[in-house]
Amino acid sequence: MTLQTTNQANTDQVLLGQSLSQLTDWVEKHGQPAYRGKQLYQWLYQKEARSLLDISVFPKKWREEMADYPLGRSTIHHRSIAPDKTRKYLLSLADGLIIEAVGIPTAKRLTVCVSTQVGCPMDCDFCATGKGGFTRNLKAYEIVDQVLTVQEDFEQRVSNVVFMGMGEPLANIDEVIAAVKSLNQDVGIGARSLTVSTVGIPGKIQQLAQHRLQIVLAVSLHASNQALREQLIPSAKKYTLDNLLDECRDYVQVTGRRVTFEYILLAGINDLPENAHELAQCLKGFQTHVNLIPYNPISEADYQRPNNHRIREFTKILELANIAVSVRYSRGLEANAACGQLRASKV
Repeated sequence: MTLQTTNQANTDQVLLGQSLSQLTDWVEKHGQPAYRGKQLYQWLYQKEARSLLDISVFPKKWREEMADYPLGRSTIHHRSIAPDKTRKYLLSLADGLIIEAVGIPTAKRLTVCVSTQVGCPMDCDFCATGKGGFTRNLKAYEIVDQVLTVQEDFEQRVSNVVFMGMGEPLANIDEVIAAVKSLNQDVGIGARSLTVSTVGIPGKIQQLAQHRLQIVLAVSLHASNQALREQLIPSAKKYTLDNLLDECRDYVQVTGRRVTFEYILLAGINDLPENAHELAQCLKGFQTHVNLIPYNPISEADYQRPNNHRIREFTKILELANIAVSVRYSRGLEANAACGQLRASKV
């Protein structure tokens, strides 16, 4: 409770995450002409200023007077680089808590995987983040900051953002939607280049649909039937697979956007041919795409990654059922920066 109260109090004083009009109001409130609002906006979102002292176009005396006013930037506590050039960042927040962000470069783009919570309350059995428990939600500016930090460190413009780091995004839906809008409107990343992932919380996909965002919705299934899903995802006991899929169908109808389903393949658990046939039946007639993700190992769980033959067999069954499918091999595995490995530690 103390952490959340402190964070809320600080939020009112943070400039990152605010719109051009809000920043213009702020500079005028502090005795500066309205045009300074646009300058502040540009330095926050385009030049990644970390302090008002950095903004050289502002009067020196005023900058010094306002130097302690928080912009809302984190600091890099630790950074590790995998052989594939993926970078994992431990970021220290204003209250001293640590979160993770991951920068994933390819030849044509730079993707950032952002966290939405400190820890995660969902406790999925195969995921490292949930093993450490849940502390608090992130504010929108703390999510936007992750993108700017990675962009600054790479010295390269971010083209894509995936909300697949620490936490369950739809358990923090209001701040996530605010961050999506800021990344789109202020940072300038196209809405269709933003992906919000969820394991499923009753009513939240419907709530997201009402905003009619042009983002990609990725739903973590990881199981082809209710019993198996309950084994892997404790929250599934209160939110059945049938109810989740019904809500996804409503999402497609309201938004006109297809749903991507994430399915982590666990050897001997959910990667059998019968699982593939069950999954195909679940998604029959669905406007969707399936991402198969071979499991990334963590020390806290004794699951194994399936062999290539089993992965190909599973993929082929879905293809023969006319389900759009691809296999996504996670980047950053050696740096513990891959899907399911984030735990806010250096190891």
